[in-house]
Amino acid sequence: MPRIALYPGSFDPVTNGHLDVVSHAVSLCDRLIVAIGVHSSKKPLFSTGERLDMVRAVFGPVAAKAGCAFDCTTYDNLTVTAAQKHGATIMIRGLRDGTDLDFEMQIAGMNETMAPDVHTVFVPASVAVRPITATLVRQIAAMGGDASAFVPPLVAASLKKKFAR
Repeated sequence: MPRIALYPGSFDPVTNGHLDVVSHAVSLCDRLIVAIGVHSSKKPLFSTGERLDMVRAVFGPVAAKAGCAFDCTTYDNLTVTAAQKHGATIMIRGLRDGTDLDFEMQIAGMNETMAPDVHTVFVPASVAVRPITATLVRQIAAMGGDASAFVPPLVAASLKKKFAR
């Protein structure tokens, strides 16, 4: 039975932290599905299409190099429901610090109750990417700062274009 994992998030934008998680996740499964959550109440910086393009361009080669099948999708319901829909039995969640762990443990417990067949696997962030958040990246870029140290080159170019003055 293939090990199918779902890595959910907003990926607005894709960061080096996300890339770090994917680099680890591809060794844990046979197929990785990156799922972009779409919520009508949130106004993302990048459109769903732009985020899907970034995810494919940045994560696809990493998965291919590891011999892991890769796909990306969107969802607008419960994350655990999206995992079940795609046949995933593993939910990948990145952890930067203890605050992330506390929050993610609560979610993992609720998900386990709703879908006992979907197991959460926590991937600790590498030291170099622990401080990176998509929120901070967006703020840096919006204020004219250089976010290139925190995102892949393709994403840095997209941020510059988005905030060109």
